[in-house]
Amino acid sequence: MIKAAFFDIDGTLLSFKTHQVSPGTIRAFQRLEELGIRTFISSGRPQVLIPPMPVSFQGYITMNGGYVFVGDEVLFSNPIPQEESDRWLQYVEGHNMATMAFLADAMYMNYADPAALRLRDQLEFQLPPICHLGELKGREIYQFIALMPPEQDHEVRQMLPHCRLPRWHPAFSDLIADGNSKAVGMERILGHFGLQRQECIAFGDGGNDVEMLQYAGIGVAMGNADDAVKSQADYVTTSVDDEGILHALQELIPNF
Repeated sequence: MIKAAFFDIDGTLLSFKTHQVSPGTIRAFQRLEELGIRTFISSGRPQVLIPPMPVSFQGYITMNGGYVFVGDEVLFSNPIPQEESDRWLQYVEGHNMATMAFLADAMYMNYADPAALRLRDQLEFQLPPICHLGELKGREIYQFIALMPPEQDHEVRQMLPHCRLPRWHPAFSDLIADGNSKAVGMERILGHFGLQRQECIAFGDGGNDVEMLQYAGIGVAMGNADDAVKSQADYVTTSVDDEGILHALQELIPNF
């Protein structure tokens, strides 16, 4: 029996085309509430970048599992190791690259290059305040957005052996501490509420959702997901623009 549902944001709850939660998804959340099924965010975004939505959540997995909380209670907090965080900032400065840094309650970037502007327009969010990289050294940072092509991933992995690069876009990759994932966040939240993984369903569309889909009792890939993501899911629904969440819940949960 499903008792909890986890949702990615971009390409899952929010359409890349409309940047809105669809009417069918709103109806689905109303039905989830009627059935007593708890709902949770599971996103690469930090809390400060989660927009207001017409649906409610009982907990949040943010920054790809690096910071997990329910209300005012932090269930899990695992920033990037300080040495590797500072090494990344030095690398970015030496290569004249743009990067975004996410702290527990704030975000910054060194400068807005064309790739950052395209990302802002695609996800429709406000870019972080500009900050000199030297001011970030020594700070507790949970996630960077590395604005770089996939060909650079191997070099960065070699340089930062205690970090992961869950990439879900060709123009950038998230950069997080090794051991963090949406699945880790799910484990902490389920434990907090006394639930089992077999009692949850999860929805996602990106490369950083794969571990979440594998961990969930039922992992649902959106129809707009890449084939590599779909291959790891238990069920593939229609796209975010074709009421994928509603269709999957109607199909997979009895009496929905």
